[in-house]
Parts: sequence; structure tokens; C-alpha cells
Amino acid sequence: MKTEVTVTSLANHEQLRQAFTVFSQASSQLSGIYRELQQQVSRLTEELALANGELQCELAAKEALSQQLGQLLTALPGGVVVLDHQGRISRVNPAAVRFLGEPLLGMTWQQIEQERLQPTGLAGEWLAAKTVTAAPGLCRIFIENSLSETTGESILLLHDITEAHALREQNRRNQRLAAMGEVAAGLAHQLRTPLSTALLYAGHLSAETLDTQERSSFAAKTIERLHHLEHLIRNMLQFVKGEPVPAGKVKLSVLLRKLQQVMTPQMQQRQLRFVVEDNSIGTSLNVNQDALSNAVMNLLDNAVQIAPAGSLITLVCETTMDEARLIISDEGPGIDPVLHEQVFEPFFTTRTEGTGLGLAIVHNLIQSMQGEIRIDSTLGVGTRFTICLPRAAKV
Repeated sequence: MKTEVTVTSLANHEQLRQAFTVFSQASSQLSGIYRELQQQVSRLTEELALANGELQCELAAKEALSQQLGQLLTALPGGVVVLDHQGRISRVNPAAVRFLGEPLLGMTWQQIEQERLQPTGLAGEWLAAKTVTAAPGLCRIFIENSLSETTGESILLLHDITEAHALREQNRRNQRLAAMGEVAAGLAHQLRTPLSTALLYAGHLSAETLDTQERSSFAAKTIERLHHLEHLIRNMLQFVKGEPVPAGKVKLSVLLRKLQQVMTPQMQQRQLRFVVEDNSIGTSLNVNQDALSNAVMNLLDNAVQIAPAGSLITLVCETTMDEARLIISDEGPGIDPVLHEQVFEPFFTTRTEGTGLGLAIVHNLIQSMQGEIRIDSTLGVGTRFTICLPRAAKV
């Protein structure tokens, strides 16, 4: 019996020893896991502290930015109105209050438009009563509408354009006055050549040596030139009113003969030789006869003003399959090549007594007939202007 008890005791002792061994191993594993957990907790704590620090920095930066934006919004000269999804005013800045008055918060924008704004007839522009007592009256504001992508709210930007509108209107008045002045100067330039011709004919009428036939001829030519002046004025008024200048069949040979008759007296008075070459071969164009005649006379008149006595001025008409060309040449001082692109600009002139409108008028007249004008000039040799008109418009 004693032997059995001893064996049993040894077996229990062995089991206990094994149990302690297993417990010791488990305890060692738990200690390792606990240490790892502590390390992880420590690492996460550090990361959390770092993240909190960054968040606090970002929050402080956003608060500072929000304050700056608030100050900027307050200081803005333009008005800012924020509308919620129902179209009611949720936020405004002081400038908006100056434009629109109070109260604003909670009101719909439709109410503001009906009660405090007056339409001007121009998109986005309104009249609003000034709320500053020192400056009573109406101010003109321009309203822009934009949608916030983040909140979906509507943001209205109000700009005071009262002074800008006044300057704009003043500029328009100045432009109208300038246009009227240009038209008046252009009309005077257009009238000068036929008027000088009429005066020349009228001067011949006073000569006592004239017989009845010559007197009648000069009187008829004077009346013709005066009718031409009246016709020019009527066409200019049509141009000012924006009425289209009528086109008709113009036979170039007939036009050349009339130009020769009109310009020859002036050429003779200035001791200039005037030659007209008609190579039109019966060509007719569908253009305005007076406009084309005025354009050519302007060029001839310019040649008369600058050509030296005894020199030659020519008017040549040529035709091709595609176009008709009228070429006016003189033996004057010529124009510097660097100025060729400027000669057709309004008010540009190389003569002290010139208006700078003659060539600009010619350029516009030729363009109105779908044609073009070119210049070829050499200093000390002379100048040639070529008017090209498409024959597609022939009748």
C-alpha cells in the first residue's frame, strides 16, 4: 500500500510540475504580448498626439483665415448677398446694406428686387436708392450671380458702377461728337472739288469777252456742279442715317469722260497735263456711280494738290476677266514706303493743310463696293493708286 501511495504521489507531483511549466510558458507569452500591446499603445498615443497637434494647427489656421475673410468681406466696397436654397438672404456684408438698406436677413431676393431695385433695361444692371444720407439719390449697381459648389447657396455680388456708367455715357457722347465732326469734315472734303469747279465756271461767267453760247455753256456746267453738290449732301445724309446707297449700272467709259470734263479745268489752272486712257472696252459695273466718281475725284484732287506745275497726271482704266482697275498716277514727291499702311487711316496726312480724311473716305467707298485700293509710291518719283473692282458685279 505504501508503494502505491508513493507512486501516486510521484504521478501527481509530475502533473503539477508539468502544469507549472505550461503556466510558466503561458505567463511568459502573455508578458510578451502585453509588452507588445504597451508598445503599440505608446506608439498610437504618440501618433494621436501628433495628429491632434496638426488638427489644432489646422483649426487655428482656419480660424485665422475665417477672421481674415470676415474682415475682407466687411471691407469690400462691393456688396455680397448669400441666398439659401429657398432664395432667402442668410448673410450680407456692410456694402450690401449700403446698397439695399435694412432689413435684409430673412427676406427673399424677389422682395428686394420688387421693393428696392429699379431695372435699367440692361442685363444685370439696376438702380438702387443710396442709404448714405451724405449722398442721396440713386446709384447704379451691377449684380452677378454665382453658385457655391460646396453648400449649393447662391452668392450675389453687387458692384457700384455709377461712376463707370457716367464715364461710359460721356465716352459715348464724345464718340458721337467725334463721329459728327468726322462726318462734317468728310462732307467738307467731298464738297471741295466740285465746289471749286463750280466757282471756276462761275468766274468765267463774269468775263465780258464771252459770247452767248460760251456763257450758256459755263452756266449749264455751273448748275450741273451745284446739282452735284446737292446730290453729295443728300448721299452723305443717307450715310449718316445708315441708309444704303443705291447701286446701278455704271458704264466705265461714260464715267471716265465725266471725270475728264470735271477735272480738266483744275488741271489747266494748275498748269498740269491730264491724260485719260480708256481701255474698259464697254465694261459696266453694278456700283453706285456717285460713290465711285467721288473716290476717283478725291484721288485726282490729291494729285492736283501735290503735283508740280508742268507734270503729268494720268487716269487709266484696265479690265481683266475678274476685275476692272482704275489707276491714278502722278509725278509728285511720292510717299515714304513706311507710311503706306497709314495713308488710309482717318486724319493721317502728310500735308499741313490736309484734313487726313480724303484717302480714308476713298478706302471706305471702295470697300463698300467689295473692291480694294492699293498704293505704290516712290520718293521723288511719284505715286500710283490702283482701285480694283470685281467684275462679278457687272450687269
